[in-house]
Parts: sequence; structure tokens; C-alpha cells
Amino acid sequence: MDAPPRPRPFHGVRATPDGTYREFVGNATLLGQATKGHHNQNYVFPLTENVAWLVGREAGTSVTVRVRRADALPVVIRTWENEAEILDAIKGVLPHVPECLVKGDGFALHSYVKGVPLSSVCGNGKPVDTLLIRALAELLAQMSQVRRGALPPLPAAWPRNDMDSQGFLQTLAQMADRQIRRPNWLTFGGLFAALGIPEDALIRLAERVPAMARRPYSLLHADLHRDNLIVSYGGDPPLICVDWELATYGDPLHDLATHLVRMQYPSDQWGEVVEAWVAAMREIRPAAVSGVAKDLRHYVAFEQAQSVYPDVMRAARSLEESFTQKRLDEATAEVHRALMAAQGPLRLRNVPSKAEIEGALFRWLASRSERDIRGRGLIAKAFDWKPDRRVPEHPDFPASAVRKALRAEGAAPAGRVFKGTAHLNTVVRVPGVGFPVVVRRKLTDVCRRERSFLSEHAVLQAIEKSQVDVAVPRILALGEGYQSDPFSIQTYVGQRDIDGPPSHPEHGLLPHEADGLVDQLCALTDVDYKQVDPAAGEGGFFQWLRNQLVDLVRDLPKESQQLARLLGLPDAERLQLILSRHEVSHREPSLLHGDLNPWNLVRRDDRLALTIIDWEMAVVGDPLYDLVRHMHLTPTRPEIRDRMFRRWEGRLAPEYTAEWRRDWRVYRWIEIVRSAYVDLDRLVTGASLDAPNVRRAVDSYAMTLAAAIGSLGLPIRPTVNPYLARALA
Repeated sequence: MDAPPRPRPFHGVRATPDGTYREFVGNATLLGQATKGHHNQNYVFPLTENVAWLVGREAGTSVTVRVRRADALPVVIRTWENEAEILDAIKGVLPHVPECLVKGDGFALHSYVKGVPLSSVCGNGKPVDTLLIRALAELLAQMSQVRRGALPPLPAAWPRNDMDSQGFLQTLAQMADRQIRRPNWLTFGGLFAALGIPEDALIRLAERVPAMARRPYSLLHADLHRDNLIVSYGGDPPLICVDWELATYGDPLHDLATHLVRMQYPSDQWGEVVEAWVAAMREIRPAAVSGVAKDLRHYVAFEQAQSVYPDVMRAARSLEESFTQKRLDEATAEVHRALMAAQGPLRLRNVPSKAEIEGALFRWLASRSERDIRGRGLIAKAFDWKPDRRVPEHPDFPASAVRKALRAEGAAPAGRVFKGTAHLNTVVRVPGVGFPVVVRRKLTDVCRRERSFLSEHAVLQAIEKSQVDVAVPRILALGEGYQSDPFSIQTYVGQRDIDGPPSHPEHGLLPHEADGLVDQLCALTDVDYKQVDPAAGEGGFFQWLRNQLVDLVRDLPKESQQLARLLGLPDAERLQLILSRHEVSHREPSLLHGDLNPWNLVRRDDRLALTIIDWEMAVVGDPLYDLVRHMHLTPTRPEIRDRMFRRWEGRLAPEYTAEWRRDWRVYRWIEIVRSAYVDLDRLVTGASLDAPNVRRAVDSYAMTLAAAIGSLGLPIRPTVNPYLARALA
């Protein structure tokens, strides 16, 4: 009897006919030689008789069994879902790439490429031999010969013009947001917010992509690092590319950029790689090298920007697998490196210190400690906190609620994490507590020139104890947590939907809000300020204020002082002489907020209209100063200003308002001068530029500078460099 006909091998996307392949895959995962990638687990295993017959190969032939990792995070940009179709399209141009023998549900069988990974003979960070660099460049150039018609259909969002370099990079940034950032935001968004990465960072990056030279699109590998390059045994060809699942179609300069970054070449070898790529590409597709010197940096910047997402998430996930202090230190260093690389491309103004990164990672992990995490005993320390007895246990918020709040803090979504100029604030709901609270942590690496004099918790306690009609958060707890990191817990005063951002009067107060704020400033005169500052009121407030400004200027870093002099601002000694010519009348002191910018005012639905938050700059002094500083920090129309002054004067006793009409302009003048120095220093150092109140202040710096110099009675000095003046404007 004749033998049954032998079936043709399965190619492309045909499904497995029975359980034969699954049995083979199961054996491969148990017995095969395994290598772990970010997206797949790969096993080298010899074909059994029955599978060899199905795929048309000899029994015993080694194949690579690729199994999609179930625990793999979505951290890559995918143009096409089916790697088999990509391999079928390129085998005519690059015949040595793997062949997909079978593709099943969650696995694939590829022909085995004989050789050793480049990473095993030349590890990351080490220089690559010149001959290998040339071979790599030729390999990248060869990819441009694959016809677009042979490739799978492109997504609908792809640029229609096959030479639109700007459109391609914009598409990449949008895909990174859609495929990497969004799917992971629920789990990791709070962590990214704590690290200072805003939700729209990639969309903003896409909007900033500049015009670039036009280059013809071609097939790109898009993940060409040392693990994906096989050095062949025979040397013909010398290198073979594997793992094509992230391949795409676009500007070939993108492939060069991802290769440069992911290969981790020594910095002094980048030039050699670029030159080799240009030489190889010029032989095959000369138009592809147009504008390389100018445009390569844009693709490198994108690679560094999008890499921060997988790098942070993988570092965090690694702690779930095994938590030790050593592993936490390694994860912290990896996140810090990724943030430093992405700082410029994503315009991250302030990279957190390593201590802040460690704390953010630890809190994220601690919030997930109910999972099966090795090292849970160490993680339990996150909920051990040392109370500060200056704030006794609150009847509405016992110690057990504090531990629950700390547990919830690390799991908070991005919309509940707010990073200000000096604090990280996280809004949480605590089981068994009928109101949301804010866990408030002071940032360690904050460059804040204006000093804080009173303890915020003491100020809030004094206001609560006085029972005055002032809307402020209640202080519920004060203490130290993991690694003695201080924190406070306050009531949350935003809108009822805590997933939405609080509403601030950033464009100025409405009439009823102006009335509510004035009424609260007047009520502050009834707070016993001796509780927070027993020595207050004994000296002249205005003289103290002048001295603080002079000290601030004297303590500015050298670079800020040099630029201030260049722009015509006086040094500390001359400023002190100018300020000494002015005096104001004495008024009875009261508790002042000290920093009534719009983002420290939260809208509410009652007659007070606003809740006043962030009391760390509180002082005791002239009540006129608080009102005038608010008008300086907040857009205030003349009619609102007049309304506030009239109401303020009418509601306070004369000892608090004497001679205010003459003196308020002096305080406004001092605040303009202060802003000229403080905002200039922020521009020089980059400190707190991501905070909205700071961003608005520095955006209008040219006007601030002109007003300050004019009010000081000094001539406006043209800068030595006219481009500097244009930049400040």
C-alpha cells in the first residue's frame, strides 16, 4: 500500500491542525535551551519525527520556538502584528533571516540561525570591531531594497507621502503614546506622575517635531541591538538579524538612531557608525543620507524619550520578582539614568533625586504587596511609621488610617498625584474614612530661594484652634515613614470627584471669589499668631522684608548674579542702599499666607468661594502685604483690585489699614524687584519650571525685568549678546 502524501509545510499565518505543535512547544519549554527576551521566550529544540514531517524538515533539525511572554508589558511600538508576514516579505533580499515554519496561538516555530549573539562575544558598552560595524551598516542598507508592496498593509494613520520624515517621526511619537503609555497608565501613571513625567509628554513631543529633510521610506528592523545580531559561524554573511516583530516602514534614519542607542556603543564610536552607515546607504539609496547631520539627533532624542517608559516600568516590575535593598538600588539607578536621558527630549525640567526615585518606587511596590512578592517582609516596613507628637492622633483619623493611607498612596492613579514646586501631593481614599485625604511629602532636591519660617502643620493647627472663618485643610497626621521620609496627611479640599484636577482661579478672581478671599484674609487677624511665632510683632516687618530680599540676592549662585549684573540689576549692596530709601507706616501684625498665587487657591461652592492651601511660606506681618502680593502673583483687573481694597478696608479695624493707600505701591514695587531676581534664577537653574505658577512667571520675564529696572530708577542696559535679550523675551 502506498504511503500517504506528505503535507506541505505550514507558512505564514495558518493555524495548527491539531495538538501536535502544542505538545512539541510544551516539551521545548521544558527541555529546550532557553533565552529570555523582553517580548518572547525563545527555546532552541530539535524537531521530533511527527513535527518534522509536518513542516518538511529533517527530524533532529534545531528550530527556535518563540513563545509570547504572558507577563510581558506592552512597552513596544508595533506596526504589524504578524512577524511571519514580515519574514516572508524580506527573505528574497535577506535570505539568511529566520523562516517562520509555523505560527500558532501565542507561539511560532522559526528556523534556527546558527551562530552566536553579538552580545555574548562583545557586551554592551564595549567597542565593536570596525569590520563588524561595516557589516552592520551594509545590513541596514540592504533593508532598503525590500519593496513596500511585499510588506503587510500599513496602519491607516501612516503618512501618505513615503518621503515625509517629519510625518513619520510624529507618527512614531503618537504610536508610542497610544501603544506604550496609555495601556500602562492605570498601573504606572501615579509612578510616572511622582517622577515628574506628565501625561501628555509624548503628544507634546510629537507637536514639537521640526521640519526635516525628505528621505525615501524603507523597511526598518527598529530593534537592532546586540542580542538580535547573530555572528555566523561561516562568516557568509558575517551577521544575521533575528527578531523582526518590531519591524516598521519609514525613514531609515530612525533605524540608525535606535541602533545607536540600543547597541550601547561607547560614545566615541558613534561617529564611526554613522560614517559607515552613510557610506553603505549611499551605495544603495543615496537619497536616504540627505540631512543626516541635522536630523539624526531628532530620532535619537525620540528613542531616549520613549525608552523612559519601558525602562521605568521594567525597573518597577523587577522589584515584584525579587525585592532586596540591592535590587531597589539597581532599579533606582536605572530609572535615574532613563530620566536623565529623557530630560531634554521630553523637556522634564527637574529630574528627581535618587532618594525621591527610591521612595516613589518603594511606595509603588508597597501598594502592591498583597501580590506574591518575594521580600514582602521588607516591604511591610513601608507601613511602619513614626508619628510626630507635635500633631496628636486625630479623632477622625487614627493611626490605623495613616497606614491605610500610606498603602493607598503608591497605588494612586496619575490624576491624583500633583507635583508642585516643593511638595509631592497624592490624593487617596482610605477605607473606613468618609472623606479623601492628601499625603504630602516635601521634595528633597528643591532649589527654593525664598525661605520658609513657620511650620505648616503649626499654622494649620492655629487656624483650626482659633475657629475663624478661614477655609484651610485640616492637619490629620505628621510623621516619618520609610527611611525617615517625612510626610503629613491633610484633608483634601478639591472637588468631590477626586479623579479630576482641582479648579484654580489661574486667570484671576471672579467678583464673589475676590470677596471670599478678602473676608478670609480679614479673619486671619483673629488668629493668635503667638502660637506659631512667639517673637512676632517685636520688630519692623518692612525692614525685615527688605533684609530678606537683600539676603536672597546675596545668596544667589554665581551664574545668576553674573547674568543679573549683565541685565542691569544691582548687586546686594547696591540694592540694599536703594531699598533703604523707602519706608511704610506701622500696621498691627497678623498671620499671613505669604504666597497667594492662584494655584494655592482652590475653588469651592459656598460663600467663602476659595480654600487656601500650601501654608509653608506663612509669616506674621503687615496684612496689607498679603493682599498686595496676591495681586502681584495673580492676574487682577483694576476693577477687581479696587473691589478688594474697598472691602478689605471696610472690614478691618483702622490699626490694620492705616495709610494703606500710600504704602501698597511700595509693596508692589518690592514684589516686582523680587520677581526679577527669583525668576531670572529659575531661568538659569531650571528650578521648578514645570510648576504652572513658575512657568507663567518666567514666560513674562522680559516685562518683569523692564518693570523692575524702571522702578529701581536704573537705566535699561542693552545686553552684550542681543540673542540673550531675544531669548529672555
